[in-house]
Amino acid sequence: MEGSKQWQQAPENTLPSLQHGMKTFDGIEFDIRITSDRQLAIHHDRNVSLPKERLEGRPTWAEEWTLDELTEVGFLGFEDLLNDSTIRNHWADKGKMGCIEIKRPHPKAPSGGGYFGRRHHVEHVADAMKMAEEILDQHEVPRENTVFYSFHRHMPQSAKKSGTKRPWAALIPYIPPYGNRTFQRLKAFPTYVTTPFGKLVKTHLRQGSSMLPCAIEYFDGPTRSLPIGKHVSLKGKGLKRLTHVRNGMPTYVWPTRPLLEHDLLRAGLTALTDKADPDLLWLPSGHLRWKQPGTQPLDESQWSVLKQATYENHREIHARLLEETPTWEQCDSTRRRLLISEWKNKWSWKESVDELMMKSEGATPPWAAPRIIGHRGSGKTSRPVLN
Repeated sequence: MEGSKQWQQAPENTLPSLQHGMKTFDGIEFDIRITSDRQLAIHHDRNVSLPKERLEGRPTWAEEWTLDELTEVGFLGFEDLLNDSTIRNHWADKGKMGCIEIKRPHPKAPSGGGYFGRRHHVEHVADAMKMAEEILDQHEVPRENTVFYSFHRHMPQSAKKSGTKRPWAALIPYIPPYGNRTFQRLKAFPTYVTTPFGKLVKTHLRQGSSMLPCAIEYFDGPTRSLPIGKHVSLKGKGLKRLTHVRNGMPTYVWPTRPLLEHDLLRAGLTALTDKADPDLLWLPSGHLRWKQPGTQPLDESQWSVLKQATYENHREIHARLLEETPTWEQCDSTRRRLLISEWKNKWSWKESVDELMMKSEGATPPWAAPRIIGHRGSGKTSRPVLN
């Protein structure tokens, strides 16, 4: 696998990281938390991710800090993200996607609501959705360019309470906002084993989800055989079953490895990636990498050219495809109709070509179009996030 020796990855969820991810891919994924002064900060961990010496005398949980306190040490506010011209231009005007994961505080935090505070948990997630939506509306980010999701059992109730008009989904299997990684995986394991892919799709449809967030374990390695029931895969009969079962439902897969990225896209799935090196153009699967399959989509004849690329000529082919391929925003109606027809036939989309053409007449590609999304901007980074 190639990579650049010069490129330096910015810390996750920071403005440079999110800018790079937004420009490089079809969009970004990031995490939001409600601060003690009722603002939204972009931060993944329950604890503020700084060296121990910088945390002395400070509160334990991220939700105990004010937004100013977090930004003073280098973290980013949600509104500051939208005030950035690069982010706003790509998100609001160029059809890029923003996947917003709403983080719940630790149950012991002042705003955590305890281990059994269901009503509080529902209200907390609903409040985060309302606060985020207000900022997104102010900056005129199209509704179809955003999705809210969370590891939250009662996401349907939170979505209803928030009154959001934007897409949303629960993250299943549920991972609690406490315990270490091993504990969390053990808690999630029984749900994973008893939830084959087909059941997962039905659960999301029953809840009213707009899309299907899905762990890579359903497709990769021995873990795909663990769920009790019929299995899916990215090739052969498993791929046919996958296409049939999801029936056109947009499916976002994390965390994607470069080895599987090409197959995921060709299966009609969206890939969340931690690999944002601009010089990574040759995948370990032996394929030329195409980083914006949603907002600069290839037609089937171009995918055939891409598939025939070799290591020796892949940069030349990449440059040629970049030059000749319009973005979705630039596509005329003839090319849009061609692309939608190919996608509909390949992945069994329900809506008619005319309906999809009407819904996707702006800069944003169809909701179910496969994309690559930058995880936490340009990818997950080591701890502490900031030094």
